[in-house]
Amino acid sequence: MDQTGRDDAPASPDETPPPAPPGLLDDIGRLGRAFQKLFGAQLKLLAAELGLARSAVHWLLVAGLIATVAAVGFGLTLLGLIGWLLAQWFGSWTWALLSLAVVELVFLGGALVLFRRCMHWMTLPATRGEWNAMMREALRRPDPQGDTRPEDVP
Repeated sequence: MDQTGRDDAPASPDETPPPAPPGLLDDIGRLGRAFQKLFGAQLKLLAAELGLARSAVHWLLVAGLIATVAAVGFGLTLLGLIGWLLAQWFGSWTWALLSLAVVELVFLGGALVLFRRCMHWMTLPATRGEWNAMMREALRRPDPQGDTRPEDVP
């Protein structure tokens, strides 16, 4: 007992009681607050990034549209210039436009052949092993109608 008459008071003013050891519930509460603070900041950052991405997509679409319009305009200008040069060379607009149309058809045909070839390459497996794996997977896959195959029935 100290001079004030309290039993729980420290004996001297400099002497403080030792802090009570934290309990399991206090630790879990602090852990929960730490996770909330950490993931709350992550969620705010994610929301901000999604907002930026959403506006960036709109600006990308606008930039793509502007680039497409400019490219088409540039292409038409070049075609007009080539047509004018061909007209000067042939001495006739008819022959110039006809030859320009033939050149454009050749480029269009080449682009179509290249496109078909690329689509064919995409469907080819790289190796025989890959082809065999694809076939085994196709045979193991269940039928979409739910029918059982004869080898599945015991």
